[in-house]
Amino acid sequence: MKEATRFRWRVAFDVLLWAALCGFVLLDAPNSPNGWELAYGLTSVTVAMATARVYPAVALVVAMATAIVIAFGWGGRVAVWEFFLIVVISYLAGLRLARARVAMISFFAIAVAGIPLALLPTSSFDAWGAVLGTLAFAGVAPCLLGRHVRLRRELAQDGWRRAEEMESRHRLVAQEARLRERARIASDMHDSLGHELSLIAVRAAALEVDSELGDKQREAAGQLRAGAATATERLREIIGVLREDAAPVEPVQGDLGELIDRARASGIEIGSRLGSLDNAPPMVARAVYRVVQEALTNAAKYAPGAAVSIDVTSTNEATDVRVRNAPPPAGPLPVRSGKRGLIGLHERVRLVGGSLTAGPSGGGFEVAARLPHDAAPVPEQDDEVIGQAARELERARRAVRSSLVQAIVVPLGLFGVIIGGAGVAFVAQWSSSELPPDSYERIQLGMPRSAVEPMLPSRQRTTLPAINVPPQPYRSTCEYYGAGRSWLNFNHAVYRLCFVDGLVASKDLYSEDEP
Repeated sequence: MKEATRFRWRVAFDVLLWAALCGFVLLDAPNSPNGWELAYGLTSVTVAMATARVYPAVALVVAMATAIVIAFGWGGRVAVWEFFLIVVISYLAGLRLARARVAMISFFAIAVAGIPLALLPTSSFDAWGAVLGTLAFAGVAPCLLGRHVRLRRELAQDGWRRAEEMESRHRLVAQEARLRERARIASDMHDSLGHELSLIAVRAAALEVDSELGDKQREAAGQLRAGAATATERLREIIGVLREDAAPVEPVQGDLGELIDRARASGIEIGSRLGSLDNAPPMVARAVYRVVQEALTNAAKYAPGAAVSIDVTSTNEATDVRVRNAPPPAGPLPVRSGKRGLIGLHERVRLVGGSLTAGPSGGGFEVAARLPHDAAPVPEQDDEVIGQAARELERARRAVRSSLVQAIVVPLGLFGVIIGGAGVAFVAQWSSSELPPDSYERIQLGMPRSAVEPMLPSRQRTTLPAINVPPQPYRSTCEYYGAGRSWLNFNHAVYRLCFVDGLVASKDLYSEDEP
């Protein structure tokens, strides 16, 4: 569905672009001295846009070829539609071609082909210069710009792909750490439950041989002993296999005091304040042991020589653990952390419904956990939120889309403001420099300047005819005013009034109309 929608958008974009380029051809057609430019322009635009996606090299050659045809077919004139066609197709070719070699070969081939045409009697090197300038600025430059944009996009995509791979690898490591911690918890359960089941079996065996009990009671005790033995065997089969990878190396019911004493014996300076854990469930007490153990391990590994403070407080509702190490005297060791221990610790705390925070604090490092005595496991966060790389990728995509819109809208807006302002100024100047025909008829030769001035407009005409205007007479001052032509008429016409010694010496009408 998304691919079909994307295809329709691409087709719609190409059709709109084709229509815009054809519009430039139609607007520029009246300025051409030859009638076949219209047909050639529409054909070139259609062929170039039809091949722009599938055969960008063909579209590029077709667009660039218009420069040499227009230049030598119309005396070096650079058509507006030709310029826009070359710019658009060259940029699209740069986006889609794997190499810029096609653009450079086309440029040099057309440039060389223009040399013999420039030697013809009906041509000149000015037309060849126009071809080179058009190809360089409208062809090669946009093509290289499109290639730069494509390479930058590919580089960004490759970077995000690598970031996603790294995040996937990190997730695998985190998942492995979680599984290890769960295996350790399962091993703890195996040891503790197996021990209790063994005690039940021993007590049941004692009841089975007790002579004071009746036959039915002894038979029930035997069944209880057999059931306990079977449960122990099943527990060993189901959970015991996990011990192969992550068997615990410390007692199941580890004592915090013994753990701290062993750490002190290894050379760590520890200050502790331990509350009673009698009201804490076994799993919570085990989690407290693991939090302190992991924090002491990290302190010994990454902050050698630093003092460590341990604070454990317990109430009927929850147990709080806080382990903080000071900054190491000689600075931290350059050891790269895989963070597996903390990931496993997070999993251990999550499974008892608690929360864990670990991070820098006061130049050192602090691990803090709150463990409720009666809570369900907290849901895993990775299943509820998207990864950091995915969020950054989406943010970057939004930024790229925003920058693309800005790159299109802002220049077009500025261009529109400039063109609009220039157009308004042109129309205002044009209308304020118009001399009515009846006022022109009332002006007679020999009239003083003071008598003529009330009939003249406030401004003079700055847009003069390009032909048929002779030089000013000797010792005269000439002024030019509009002669009633619309600004939409490209054949300009003006009235010229020349004054000598403050008197009207001549009055003439000049226009670009054929004589």
